[in-house]
Amino acid sequence: MTAELALELLPCPWPMEQLLPHAPPMILLDRVLSRHAARLTAGVTVRPDAPFFRAGRGIAAHIAIEWMAQACGAFVGAVALEAGGPVRLGFLLGSRDFHAARNWFPEGETLTVSVAPHYQDGEMAVFDCVVATQDETPVATAQLTLYQPVDAAALLASQGVRMK
Repeated sequence: MTAELALELLPCPWPMEQLLPHAPPMILLDRVLSRHAARLTAGVTVRPDAPFFRAGRGIAAHIAIEWMAQACGAFVGAVALEAGGPVRLGFLLGSRDFHAARNWFPEGETLTVSVAPHYQDGEMAVFDCVVATQDETPVATAQLTLYQPVDAAALLASQGVRMK
């Protein structure tokens, strides 16, 4: 048995709308497929009504970075909700080693987006991320660096930005 299979599956009763501090149409992932203490896997199907969809092509591969970031947000959001806390705003600071096996994800394709924390220290985290096809073939990978301040409103206000 692999270490991945040995991890206990955790419930994830929350829809993406509750896990992320986003509003439609910018919630790009469809749902959480599985969750462990050290990994979350979400699903997304490429649809014509999705943001960033281009007729005849689908969704450009670089959008996978946002899928990965939202999966990281869902991971952190589930942990917060499970602990009885609020879902907080986070920021994608950067991506390292982004690789895409193709330029476009075609209409109708269903993909998985798996994220696992590689490093966490207070408000900072680094996640290893993989987008894969239904047969588990990786089609995009990256390592994302994220920042989730305790008081995002104060941080933004210090830059002249007001939250609604």
